[in-house]
This record gives sequence, structure tokens and C-alpha cells, in this order.
Amino acid sequence: MPVKVKNNLPAKRVMEKENIFMMDEERAVMQDIRPLHIAVLNLMPLKENTEVQLLRSLSNTPLQLDITFLTTATYIGTHTPESHLNEFYKTYDDIKNRRFDGLIITGAPIEHLEYEDVQYWDELKKIMDWSKTNVISTLHICWGAQAGLYYHYGIHKHILDKKVFGVFEHHVHHRKIPLLRGFDDVFYAPHSRNTCVDHDEIAACKDLIVLADSEEAGELLLVSADSKQIFVLGHLEYDRLTLDSEYKRDMASGIDINLPVNYYPGDDPSKKPYLTWRAAANAMYSNWVNYYVYQETPFEFIDTAGIMGK
Repeated sequence: MPVKVKNNLPAKRVMEKENIFMMDEERAVMQDIRPLHIAVLNLMPLKENTEVQLLRSLSNTPLQLDITFLTTATYIGTHTPESHLNEFYKTYDDIKNRRFDGLIITGAPIEHLEYEDVQYWDELKKIMDWSKTNVISTLHICWGAQAGLYYHYGIHKHILDKKVFGVFEHHVHHRKIPLLRGFDDVFYAPHSRNTCVDHDEIAACKDLIVLADSEEAGELLLVSADSKQIFVLGHLEYDRLTLDSEYKRDMASGIDINLPVNYYPGDDPSKKPYLTWRAAANAMYSNWVNYYVYQETPFEFIDTAGIMGK
């Protein structure tokens, strides 16, 4: 797909090595179309890894996407070089007067904290509030999904006795809803989290629809009744070795971590992990871009409040 990013973004070179079409700024301006403007609020510490994963996930549409990476101003992590953030990232203040077709809010390794104790919680609330009028569709991932469910619907999270870690079987519900186009009745998706959302609160919320869940891992895909908010409580964007890296990192650090479920052949961590979720990931991200962003967005952002029903 023609994803437009800065010419020197390191993730662009990774995508090109995988034979994924990445459009640079010079070529993009030659196409007489309006690209879809997608903002990515990247809350992960290793931002370059997440850039690659998300760009790969978004790579199965013929539409031109113009990606803007965002970071928080109230917290500056130390795992990504400052030079990278300065060159490739913007903050809320930089874009607060703009409108976007889509917004992705990533996860963050801060599950143990109450939302109000997160250093950038007020800033994140401001962005989520801004998204109601300045974004056509918002896709929340993992902790970002938990935070979005809490902010928009008051759904709480709970600490688990045991980490949900591995690749789990999920079942599809409401398959006529566009986000599930192309899904099989059963599919696999990775999870890596120490918390879960409150199942009873979700069941009682008439504004939320559960699209896919797992007997072992719980809810995975939810959509708001107005289709403006989508929540992914797992990690369909993960690449083949992400769980492997997490497992070996924790083992090396002496953290008590179980082997990821349904991941290594014969549960042997010396073997190359199976990749069993890429088709589902491609379908979900393509469906989001097509049905929830492209087909809902106006050619020009005119009377956005009216378009969004506000």
C-alpha cells in the first residue's frame, strides 16, 4: 500500500526490505488524490519497533495513507533517541487544530498503575476528548484500549493472578459487522498483559459490542454502537518474534514468566515460533481503514461536527 512517511524514517527501510510499498513525500505529491490522514499516538517505549509493526499492519490497502506519529509532551521516555522523536514525532499541541481521518492509540507497559497515576493521563484524556470531534475513527490497542474503555465508558481493569501471555483461540460474534469481514469463525491472536477489563461492566454497557473473545484470554475486539471507537485488547500487530523477545527478556531479567501459550513448536523456545495471526491482522486493519475510515470520511473536512453527528 502507498503509505506516506518521511523519506528517512528508519521503519521505511524495514518495510521496503519486506517488499511493502512505502511512498515517499516526493512521489505522494504527484498523485492527484486526497490521502487519508492517520495519526498514531505511540505510547510504547521502543517506538521504532511499534512503528514497523503498525506500518506493516496497515500495508494491505490500495489507499494512500499519510501517517503522523505522536508522542506525549508530559512524559518523555528514554528508550527512543531524542533525535528520533524530534525528527519524526509531534505532540498534541502541534496537531490540536488539525482533523484526522483515523487515530491509533497504542498500548503502554504501565498496567500496574491506576489510570489517574499515569504521568500523562491528563494529556491522554485531552487527546481522547479531542478525537471525538477531530477524528472520524479511533483504534485503541491493548493498554490504550483499556484506557479508552475506562475514559469513554467507565469500564475498569483488574490485575490478573497470572499473566495472559501467548497466542489464543478466539471466536467471532456479529460477523456481519464490517470489522469482521474476511474472518473465519475461529482465529488466533497474541496477548501479553497482566490485567483484564471488567466483563460484567462490558456486558452491562449498551454502547459496546463484543466482536471476538476467547475462553482463556477474554475479550479481544469491541466496537462502540456508533462505530467511532474500536478497541483491540490484544496485539494483532505483533510480528513473529515479539513474544519471543518478551519471554527471553524477562527470563534474562529473572522475572517469573511462563512459556507463551500456543507459540513455540512443541513448546520448545529454541525453535522458530509459529505465525498464526497475520491473516486476521491483515483483515482487521484493512477493514478498519476501508469501512471505518475511508468510507466514513468526507473528501474535505467541512462541517466536521455535523458529519460526526455532534
